[in-house]
Amino acid sequence: MKRVTLGGSDVEVSEICLGTMTFGNQTPEPEGHAQMDRALDAGITFMDTAEMYPVNPVRRETIGLTETIVGNWLARSGNRDRVEIATKITGPSQMVRDNAPYDGAIVAKAIDASLKRLQTDRIDLYQMHWPVRGSYAFRQNWTYDPSKQSKQRTLDHMADVLGALSDARKAGKIRAVGLSNESAWGLARWCDMADRLDAPRMAAIQNEYSLLYRLYDTDLAETAVNEDVTLLAYSPLAAGLLTGKYSGGAVPEGSRAAVDKATGGQGNLGGRKTPQAIAATEAYHRLAADHGWDGVHMAIAWQLTRPFKVVPIIGATRMDQLDHLLAGLGKLLPDDLRKAVDRLHKQYPLPY
Repeated sequence: MKRVTLGGSDVEVSEICLGTMTFGNQTPEPEGHAQMDRALDAGITFMDTAEMYPVNPVRRETIGLTETIVGNWLARSGNRDRVEIATKITGPSQMVRDNAPYDGAIVAKAIDASLKRLQTDRIDLYQMHWPVRGSYAFRQNWTYDPSKQSKQRTLDHMADVLGALSDARKAGKIRAVGLSNESAWGLARWCDMADRLDAPRMAAIQNEYSLLYRLYDTDLAETAVNEDVTLLAYSPLAAGLLTGKYSGGAVPEGSRAAVDKATGGQGNLGGRKTPQAIAATEAYHRLAADHGWDGVHMAIAWQLTRPFKVVPIIGATRMDQLDHLLAGLGKLLPDDLRKAVDRLHKQYPLPY
């Protein structure tokens, strides 16, 4: 598998990343370990987790469990030097630290806690899961209101956190740093502040990006290109929506939508499962079939055609789903299909 470097850092990773957010909830530990084995055999060395995982749902009693499962795999397999591990500190959340925003001191403690759960001496990419000032991610773009933000408070916060990240990198605890669910303004300011303080520059930004969700394509893409930051694209299949399994009103047993409903949620895939999104998914699958492609494989291969640095994060609840994803890796999207995708996007520009 092709190798790429994250932004301006010295961290080299596989061009595809394995996500682990279901490990410890829908995906039992043995299955999670088997998935990591299978991914590594396929050439995927880059694996992403977070202190708050698993999700669907997030529960106080399972915070940190996914990191523990990944750490157990690292200890069992002896593969630490063959892989790159990314994790994240949680933004303000009632489930973690009682909604307290993180600062430099909390970042330092969180890094140590993640290292312990991961049973390693270093984290290859350490990310801020979402900004303490707020974010328009997770469908909050429809009501986003930044009017109460304080620029100076935000800049002071960035300086404080960058100090802790700089200390952690000097100590060898982290190799590179990144953001998640961040805006173009936020990304630019983090980079500016790092330059001012001679602190670690952001190497990556992990934001949602898929055929159905392309908010990254304009201001964020421009910022990332000019600041040399790699997009880690999460939910490249729109939380499973782009597999087509929800077409016709279907809610397969054990699917994310079914699990969400069973645990008290709306079963709408975090606001993604709309009539427009279902229609768009069906259109993309028809397009793929017309060109002799599998719709899932097209959705991932398309990401690697974008005019900016991007590493798609694939994830699966079950091994058969992972095998389906792996079967499509290495396929190059032909130019005529890429152009057809762009035309279809204009018909379904923002389906959720």
